[in-house]
Amino acid sequence: MAERETWTTRVGFIFAAVGSAVGLGNIWSFPFQTGSNGGAAFLVVYLAIVFLFGFPAMLMEFVIGRRSEKNPISAFGELGFPNWSFAGTLGVLGSMVTLAFYSVIGGWVLSYIVGSLTGAYFGDAGAFFGSVSAGGLAVGTHAIFMAMTVGIVAFGVQSGIERATKFMIPAIIVLLLGMAVWGATLEGAAAGYDYYLSPDFQYLTENIASIVPAAVGQAFFTLSLGFSVMIAYASYLGRDDSLPADGGAIVVINTLVALLAGFVIFPVLFAIGVEPGSGGTSTAFVGLAGAFGQLPGGAVLGAAFFVVLLLAALSSAISLLETPTSYVVDNYDYERKTVATALGAAIFALGVPTALDTGTLGWYNDVVFKLLLPIVVLLFALFVGWVAYGPSTDELTQGSTFGDGFTTLWLWWVRLVIPVGIGLTLVLGVQELLVKAQILESAVILA
Repeated sequence: MAERETWTTRVGFIFAAVGSAVGLGNIWSFPFQTGSNGGAAFLVVYLAIVFLFGFPAMLMEFVIGRRSEKNPISAFGELGFPNWSFAGTLGVLGSMVTLAFYSVIGGWVLSYIVGSLTGAYFGDAGAFFGSVSAGGLAVGTHAIFMAMTVGIVAFGVQSGIERATKFMIPAIIVLLLGMAVWGATLEGAAAGYDYYLSPDFQYLTENIASIVPAAVGQAFFTLSLGFSVMIAYASYLGRDDSLPADGGAIVVINTLVALLAGFVIFPVLFAIGVEPGSGGTSTAFVGLAGAFGQLPGGAVLGAAFFVVLLLAALSSAISLLETPTSYVVDNYDYERKTVATALGAAIFALGVPTALDTGTLGWYNDVVFKLLLPIVVLLFALFVGWVAYGPSTDELTQGSTFGDGFTTLWLWWVRLVIPVGIGLTLVLGVQELLVKAQILESAVILA
């Protein structure tokens, strides 16, 4: 069996982890979640959760991964607790299922890059979305996007993932910055900024029960937490790197990219009078596409935006594929290229039903955000905080200049605050899903 790879540089690890975090969650999901939950009211809760829950939770996955130097499933056995392998397995399965529908959306992005250059969606953005989001074309673009993902992962940690993300992340930031500057020149920019940055605290108080689960799910999704991705990536990390410092850099860069995406999207929507969040999961593909069709230089700007979206989607997709790939490569004598190709084909097949019918995508989004990710993060918190707390705290101090006070605070935060917060979020999330199920059942009966 070949020697296990590691990151060539610390920057390579940070860019790869940022790439996993900076994905469709930042540029596709973040705007419609913000728009659907009161704009700045959602933003306030989201930012609080990122730093109070997201950062400590990321460190939980880091210590499991680097301490074990194994994939997310084998890591628990390597640490001496094989009975906990189910937690990593659940995360890996979640990453595979998520990639199955994520790749379909990545395929839409490919269609929109072409549509921007040809002007195909300028006349009727809604009709264009309907033509590319489901059916044979969607299956084809889903296949192309998955093939691109497989191609990067097949080349390995250093030559594939690290090299690709070192290009993707700077490109995403530069393109978004340029588009944010352009967005500031639009007539609706001031109204967009006001909606995005001026919280309505009355709205926040009245809707806190629905905003919190959405914000928690969004925070975990954008940070790639709960998918076991950060366990896999940290397992390739050197012993001298500071986990708190690297985690802090990743969280800050990821959050800045998400905020930057808002500075692009909301001025554009307000410039043409589109209600934020009104398009749901298709906001970026209908509302924004329609806006690009009406604004000067729309063809070039639309193509630039969807290139950003493609790079972001790919940087996350490769991390989702890497988690199951790392398990098979670690434990079985198969070549990485063969493993990545076989898993990619299986995940492609799993995503075909979504490519044929988008009707379930909103529900799937809710289940991932409000159930799957919180459950896995809760399991990791219980494991790190109450089961393997000795190795976990020891690992956190390796290569770190942070003192014992930080480590102690983090441990008790993981033990008490994260489980309580995630537990309450799960209750609220389940209640909201049950309400939606009742509404759907009533609609079916009436029909």
